[in-house]
Amino acid sequence: MTANAEEQELKDRLSLIESMIAEGRRTTESWGWTFVLWGVAYYVAMAWGAWGPYPTLAWPVTMIAASALTGVFASSQKRSHPETKLGRAMSSIWTAMGISMFIVLMCLAISGRFNLNIFVAIIGAMLGMANATSSMILKWKMQFACAVVWWTVAAAACFASEGQTGIAFLAAIFFCQIVFGIYAMFCESHRRNQGATHA
Repeated sequence: MTANAEEQELKDRLSLIESMIAEGRRTTESWGWTFVLWGVAYYVAMAWGAWGPYPTLAWPVTMIAASALTGVFASSQKRSHPETKLGRAMSSIWTAMGISMFIVLMCLAISGRFNLNIFVAIIGAMLGMANATSSMILKWKMQFACAVVWWTVAAAACFASEGQTGIAFLAAIFFCQIVFGIYAMFCESHRRNQGATHA
């Protein structure tokens, strides 16, 4: 191979990688609604657990309902958007994290060893890992900022009082689930509007 051919092949590979990263970010933006949905689900479960009837059912019922809603909306979204390898990888990360969280937290609740500090430490660490992994693959600083917030909350939960842990958790849900989800939805909407004006 000549030097020019090798250089062109390298440029083509870099271009392919950049386009895959951009497609992965667009895919994540189109799933922004899931961040908002799960943020609201966390708030509902916390409110039900604190003030509603049968508080021990709050988290299992709310999480199962949020999972079902995610499945219904995701299946309709998958029909309108073709799946990519990077999209499957992102979906796999979040699905594995969700299953892991569900198993650990359900077992803690059933065993009676559940307390808020342990709960927030586990959720914060797992959500930090999933956000960080996604952000590193997609080169998305905003999502990495969410990972840092979740890790900070997880670490704080190991040392803070239950009241401080609860406040930190509520704030992290707001910024890393609801605000980030709305931001992703805004990015997707902005990209679609720009595509429509250029078409």
